[in-house]
Amino acid sequence: MSISEAVAKRIVDLCIEKNITVNKLSTISAVTQSTVNDIVNHKSKNIGIVTIKKLCDGLDITITDFFDTENFKSLEQEIY
Repeated sequence: MSISEAVAKRIVDLCIEKNITVNKLSTISAVTQSTVNDIVNHKSKNIGIVTIKKLCDGLDITITDFFDTENFKSLEQEIY
């Protein structure tokens, strides 16, 4: 799993957990719907930390909470 895939999965999982739609997340996070859709649909490969922080703020979680999952802990190094 790539980092962008892990981020997309985490966002979707958190939306399910919080019982909100991706559209609602974009609204409460002040991130454009197209940006969030591009992330969750794997169209965005280079997701900025500022965007992730805004999404975390909208989800009322910390950056640490966002990345504290097995998917992120088991990521392999990506060298291109």
